[in-house]
Amino acid sequence: MACDITDDGALLVIDMLNDFIEEKGALVVPGAKRIVPYIQEILREFRSRGLPVIFIKDSHRPDDAEFAYWPPHAVAGTWGGEVVDELKPLPSEYQIPKRRYSAFFGTDLDLLLRELKVEKLYLTGVLTNICVYATALDAAMRGYEVAVFREGVASLSEETDQFIFRQLEEVLKAQVL
Repeated sequence: MACDITDDGALLVIDMLNDFIEEKGALVVPGAKRIVPYIQEILREFRSRGLPVIFIKDSHRPDDAEFAYWPPHAVAGTWGGEVVDELKPLPSEYQIPKRRYSAFFGTDLDLLLRELKVEKLYLTGVLTNICVYATALDAAMRGYEVAVFREGVASLSEETDQFIFRQLEEVLKAQVL
């Protein structure tokens, strides 16, 4: 990898799910398929170093309140809510279901990270301005160092990504790698 990954770090792979990535998905993020090979590379690096890899998975109930403003997507137990085949978690890796944007909201992610003695989070996934940013914000508020892989995230536009990268650096003091 072109960047330094610290030994106290963990990789969060956020919402790389069939419904967001695959052509037949319920809420496809245009261009998100392009980041899959880069995330595969990041996964190889973390796995080879024995560092924690945590898959964050949007996981909604069929009647989730979020469907009032987003089409139904990532319903728990469905194809759409599963990680894309190219990035499948290994049996030893963690999977954290979430019902809202932040991977911290209503989940045991913080407890898991503290048990693993993680101090720095490396984020990748979709959408840069929604779930990735909400997770980065909550991580920073909990005292974690945050880094986001520029080539490992996607949103609906390059303009959106550039704005969020500035927010990450200027507001959260996060690294954009």
